Amino acid sequence: MLYIGVDLGTSAVKLLLMDSEGKIQNIVSREYPICFPRPGWSEQNPEDWFRETMNGLKELLADCDRSQVAGISFGGQMHGLVILDDKDQVIRPALLWNDGRTYEECDYLNQVIGKEKLSEYTANISFTGFTAPKILWVKNKEPENFARIRKIMLPKDYIAYRLSGVHCTDVSDASGMLLFDVKNRCWSREMLDICGVREEQMAKIYESYEAVGTVLPKVAEELDIPASVKVVAGAGDNAAAAVGTGTVGDGMCNISLGTSGTIFISSEKFGVDKHNALHAFAHADGHYHLMGCMLSAASCNKWWMDEIIGTKDYASEQKAIGKLGENHVYFLPYLMGERSPHNNPNARGTFIGMTMDTTRADMTQAVLEGVAFALRDSFEVAKSLGIRIERTKICGGGAKSPLWKKIIANVMNIKVDVIESEEGPALGGAMLAAVACGEYGSVEEAAAKLVKVIDTVEPTPEIAAKYEERYQQFKEIYPACKPLFEIIK
Repeated sequence: MLYIGVDLGTSAVKLLLMDSEGKIQNIVSREYPICFPRPGWSEQNPEDWFRETMNGLKELLADCDRSQVAGISFGGQMHGLVILDDKDQVIRPALLWNDGRTYEECDYLNQVIGKEKLSEYTANISFTGFTAPKILWVKNKEPENFARIRKIMLPKDYIAYRLSGVHCTDVSDASGMLLFDVKNRCWSREMLDICGVREEQMAKIYESYEAVGTVLPKVAEELDIPASVKVVAGAGDNAAAAVGTGTVGDGMCNISLGTSGTIFISSEKFGVDKHNALHAFAHADGHYHLMGCMLSAASCNKWWMDEIIGTKDYASEQKAIGKLGENHVYFLPYLMGERSPHNNPNARGTFIGMTMDTTRADMTQAVLEGVAFALRDSFEVAKSLGIRIERTKICGGGAKSPLWKKIIANVMNIKVDVIESEEGPALGGAMLAAVACGEYGSVEEAAAKLVKVIDTVEPTPEIAAKYEERYQQFKEIYPACKPLFEIIK
């Protein structure tokens, strides 16, 4: 049988076709636009997602036996607000995960409602990217649109709805809305009341590996696939990537270098960081996870290469980078503000330490190192909880860079395992579809059988020691700059 994974990313949708043995048969990517109406704002049209998903599915399945397609599932950008009216039409463009306009609503939630209450209700505090403050923003700034809301959805769930006709979500994606009782895996009535919405306006909750239904007849006809194809709930992009990298069960770690960057730690037990510096979410394997998320990771390198240097030849730029751990230039990778662990939408990207002998390669190296240092900030929080991590998997576009993997291994001073397929959320989605269709008995079984480590990047003690000194300097820069960010916002 064949299984489809759909990774609804920020800049493109990636679709992956996997067979019963876990072999990838085809991969297709389709781009769509993103709109920045004002500084710090970020929106997309959900119709663009669905159009390019359908076009991508047709391309993905063009040369296969479509009668063998059994299931389709998802990984997707989290936190985005999709609101539908009573005719299931999109009311306004979706507010995305990296949209920073909700700082007033976040202040209200964190300061007036209170972080302790939020953590009690949802296991998390408010961040500008989360869905609940977006709902309050619409309520406060666009009351006419708020009054029209009949369904509140997340980005990937809108695609699942268009394919199946079911308003659905999964526990991992719902965890990032600040509307979900993570410990008990249900909607938080208290948070719904705070946001002024009713439970019937929310999607039905599923475990990530559960089928929500089958494809609609018109979808089956258009794609020429069986009407029995299961549509499976799927997971938020980071949880789906964790499935795709085998980061399931207890005490496993994955670092994702996508548009955003994450450090993801799976756990069989529910737990909350007392300072809420890390997110505590439900995992796609039926358990839980802790996650630190930075808003700009591989996108920092893309910005530096595409917009500033003006090149697409990323590899050549990295070849010019010399000794590791000796760079005198630092970069704060906060181009869209920052989430973990600073929770500051006003933070901005910053270079510091340049001199007359600073080179182009130094600046490029600083960008790569800045992302690694920022990931370590969250890693340090995990260590403070007594969590011991000696190795991690890695995925995302940035993981294709051998240099970046080496930098991360030495900055973190842990082993970095490279897996056979670095397809992240798309592969995780296909694996969840296979579990839902009975191909595997559990997510853990699928991961054990399908995920293979092919290489390990180990830290070099000498380089790791140099990076330790550099990191101690790096972590002093943000506190020093924070007052300036409040002025120049």
